[in-house]
Amino acid sequence: MNQEQMKKDLGPGAIFSIGQENTAFAQYFSGECYLNMLTTERVPIGNVTFAPGCRNNWHIHHKGGQILLVTGGRGYYQEWGQPARELRTGDIVNIPPEVKHWHGAAKDSWFQHLAVEVPAEGASNEWLEPVSDEAYDSLK
Repeated sequence: MNQEQMKKDLGPGAIFSIGQENTAFAQYFSGECYLNMLTTERVPIGNVTFAPGCRNNWHIHHKGGQILLVTGGRGYYQEWGQPARELRTGDIVNIPPEVKHWHGAAKDSWFQHLAVEVPAEGASNEWLEPVSDEAYDSLK
């Protein structure tokens, strides 16, 4: 990890520790990723830090959905069948339940967001296929 470049890319919005390498979910990410669960009570909130080029697989949040609060760097969010949206510090993404999507860092920047799991009875995540290199490499 190049901590100097990470701090430069994430900027002053990166106020939470990046935590530990995200080994528990590594199979659903392409690249280096870190996770710091800020709370698991009532409303789970995780600080997720992506190294340049890292992104998660396509996935679906059943029942509750998710909210992303971008705290640093530059990255992307994409819903299935829609163009990717560039994300920067201060952006907010409200992901409704049952929407297939992915998110992650730009090729040339660290990226950090708070992932807020919207509570719902029977909520779960379904991890799907990786984002293809071809699709990711076509992003600007």
